[in-house]
Amino acid sequence: MAAMLNDPPAADALMPVPDWTYTVSVRELCEFTAKRGDLDRRFTPSATALEGQQGQHTVAQRRGPDYQTEIPLQTQCGALRVRGRADGYDPRRRCLEEIKTIRGLPDDIPENRRQLHWAQLQTYGALYCRQRGLAEIALALVYFDAASQAETVLHQVFGAQDLDAVLASRCQAFIAWAQQEAGHRSARNLALQQLAFPEPAFRAGQRSLAEAVYRTAASRRCLLAQAPTGIGKTVGTLFPLLRAVPAQGIDKIAYLTCKGTGRLTALDALGGLRAGTAGQVLRVVAMVPKDEACEHPDKACHGDACPLASGFYDRLPAARQAAVAVGWLDAPAQRAIALQHGICPYYLGQELLRWADVLVGDVHHLFDSNGLLWGLMQTLDWSVAVLVDEAHNLVDRTRRMYSAELHTGLLRAAAQAAPAAVQGALQALAQATDAVVADSATPYAVLDAAPDALVQALQTAAGALSEHFNQQPLSVGPLLNFQFELLRFGRLLDGLGDHALFEVQAAPGEAAGDDAVLRVRNVVPAGHLRPRFAALHSATLFSATLSPPAYAVALLGLPGNTAWIDVPPAFPAAHLVVRVADSLSTRHAHRQRSLPPLVAVIAQQFDQQPGNYLAFFSSFDYLDKAADLLAAQRPDIAQWRQARRMSADARTDFLARFRPQGQGVGFAVLGGVFAEGVDLPGPLLIGAFIATLGLPPVSPAQDQIQARLDKLFGTGHGYADLVPALQRVVQAAGRVLRTPDDRGWLWLLDDRYRRADVVALLPPSWGLAGPV
Repeated sequence: MAAMLNDPPAADALMPVPDWTYTVSVRELCEFTAKRGDLDRRFTPSATALEGQQGQHTVAQRRGPDYQTEIPLQTQCGALRVRGRADGYDPRRRCLEEIKTIRGLPDDIPENRRQLHWAQLQTYGALYCRQRGLAEIALALVYFDAASQAETVLHQVFGAQDLDAVLASRCQAFIAWAQQEAGHRSARNLALQQLAFPEPAFRAGQRSLAEAVYRTAASRRCLLAQAPTGIGKTVGTLFPLLRAVPAQGIDKIAYLTCKGTGRLTALDALGGLRAGTAGQVLRVVAMVPKDEACEHPDKACHGDACPLASGFYDRLPAARQAAVAVGWLDAPAQRAIALQHGICPYYLGQELLRWADVLVGDVHHLFDSNGLLWGLMQTLDWSVAVLVDEAHNLVDRTRRMYSAELHTGLLRAAAQAAPAAVQGALQALAQATDAVVADSATPYAVLDAAPDALVQALQTAAGALSEHFNQQPLSVGPLLNFQFELLRFGRLLDGLGDHALFEVQAAPGEAAGDDAVLRVRNVVPAGHLRPRFAALHSATLFSATLSPPAYAVALLGLPGNTAWIDVPPAFPAAHLVVRVADSLSTRHAHRQRSLPPLVAVIAQQFDQQPGNYLAFFSSFDYLDKAADLLAAQRPDIAQWRQARRMSADARTDFLARFRPQGQGVGFAVLGGVFAEGVDLPGPLLIGAFIATLGLPPVSPAQDQIQARLDKLFGTGHGYADLVPALQRVVQAAGRVLRTPDDRGWLWLLDDRYRRADVVALLPPSWGLAGPV
């Protein structure tokens, strides 16, 4: 170690040790201090996280039995504790390696990214020399191509003193920011320790929910919380988790939602909670989707194409400093700061995630295969506590994240629009997909595996498109979007297993444009999500409809020790009158003859208790027939209908019909936009009719989903149909009572609501187990 203390001085000799400390990862230190020049996010073929792990393993196997991997390194540089894990060290060559798994050639990697890779490797080299007392070391930057399995090795020998000087300069460039951040964290923790509940008192059920969330954070577990409408779930989950942050060493809270309206509610609640902290020190960042934040969607994310990408990293420090000084960073605030400094709002928002205390965004940021929050968690070793709002939607949302389709019509259109160098590969892929469809004996089929010819054609087409976009880095448009979808389809197909179905759907006919579909349909996302839940400090998934808990545990991959709380209704059971139309069947075969008695129930209830009602149906066709019959028989009853593909303005107009003194019936589809997330308190809505059990329509695909779930979980679970159906029913019914003073009526228009297996999945407060 003595050699390291010679001139130039070591990093820790440049700074006196103050009364504060700050831990920073090697990657974080280098990204803060070494990034310069333009933003360059043009298309480059990238390896998946799994391919990255496999690439490191392959390189390690080639090096021999003495090769050391995942070497923990750390050092103290004044107040900074710098730590990280070097990929590998070859003692025979005395060579420390940084392995980057890529797809393509190293020359295709933007220059500023290659400089960052060297900065990280040099920093690891400095830490390794310090830790082992070495005077010099060989450093090798290894680019491993996942496709060809070839290595490109960039090799250089450095003296320990030179590496230490580089480390010292990086630490010196970071120390002011680190001191600021250490001060912020201290002030934040003190403020959260003193945070008071923002209301005069807890609502009924809210305290038990809050206590469960706090216990979950303290025990580093997961929690499923079924909590009814009206108890204040947003504040009831955020407040205890904020209070847990200082004692539990939580770096960040992520409030994730399945629908956009939930994010607005969360930001409203956080605004009130933040106002209760001393100095309003809490930093809140909204994770804004790219299509909402991008100022120039017609331009590539590159300095030669977009003015807000040019010089991005040179102007980022001032924008970052301005942003953290503001602290409240919703979408308008991010945009204003970014444009003031001449940089991209979307990528400023990505940078601000690193320095936020609370993140608010969509669930895909954590659970999608390319989720930004998940990637940063892995890279920077954050301790993150998560809240997932309206979590009953998480199964469907994550299924879609790990499903993909290849439409033959889109494939042919891409082939026609592609340049000549790519057309042949895309046409060959079209022929391979046609062969798969032609070989299917039925219009719908599920294959155990993809034919080798299809896999080869996919790889060739993806490679040809990648080469094209490497040569045309500023290209944007439909062909680039098709390339992204093609890569996603290929990766999901490559990982096909019992969790998913590989479906072949023949074209419905010539009128449909001969558009057959190959589809990877995820059925059980648990395998993709399990590592993410395991990596979190804690996770609370909450909704009014999470029963039975075994459904979410099985399909989402939650840990076996996941806790469960079922918060009692906030209102007396007598506030909601529940009635069942025992003699009415809405089964598909009975729908036509069900219309007269069904409409009669709606009219009778309206006559007895005039006011605003919602009537939910299983399909638009059924909805229209019922609404038409009611209009013919009772033109005096005002009505309005949900339509297919309603615009935002049309949805607003639909809800505006529910007026305090209004009377009429709004017709909607169960599971649609008006069946959850709609708040119509008091006289705005006094009742609902649910003219369906909500079961999915009979189809070959549904049969396959049922068979696959039976294979994985046994029979009799209801996971394919009854459980999600009745969750939708309970969500729709939850529109009726929104405040403690509300009174309302709920009509279940189907005789199957008397079945024991159905009653067991509905709220006990509805009183269906006994006489109505």
